Amino acid sequence: MKFKSDIDIDFGDRTQILKAIKHTPASIQRDGALIQHNTGVYVTPIPVDPEKGVASIDHEIADDRGYIKLDLLNVNLYQSVRDEAHLTALMQTEPVWDLFNTEQAFFEELIHVKGHWNLLKRMPEPVDSIPRLAMFLSVIRPAKRHLAGKTWAEVATEVWKKPEDNSYYFKKSHAIAYANLVVVNMNLLAELANKSN
Repeated sequence: MKFKSDIDIDFGDRTQILKAIKHTPASIQRDGALIQHNTGVYVTPIPVDPEKGVASIDHEIADDRGYIKLDLLNVNLYQSVRDEAHLTALMQTEPVWDLFNTEQAFFEELIHVKGHWNLLKRMPEPVDSIPRLAMFLSVIRPAKRHLAGKTWAEVATEVWKKPEDNSYYFKKSHAIAYANLVVVNMNLLAELANKSN
């Protein structure tokens, strides 16, 4: 049995972790050339191209062969988080959902949703919880865009099903994680507004 993974880890500054761990940058085969993957690394042994210093196997082929790639992502939002206790507090604080649903300027400052105000306005019910926000984040993706304008109950019946045509969609785990990050962003903006008052 092959193990398939999709491991994304967010950092305020990924260069710090890259300095601390032994790793090999992942690669992508593009136009007959091997180029470095933007975010992927291997922390276990993998064949290396000696000239380029990257994995000598395209990341998709490496995945099929059982190599586990980690995607270490820069999320600048985390630079505003002081420590783990602050992050936990930001995640556990109920955000002001009304701002999300009614204030376009506020909405357009939020990670992962900015640029999708018109889609939000097509939804017949407000986004007022992490599960609904996760579904909204999924409706943004091409494979589930046809769910725009449906009630959350209707969206919930189909949104997490893998599309037959393999078009781009969110797995529930990714959507919930992204929704939590949007909540952190909302609460950071509220903190900033409170400090300036």
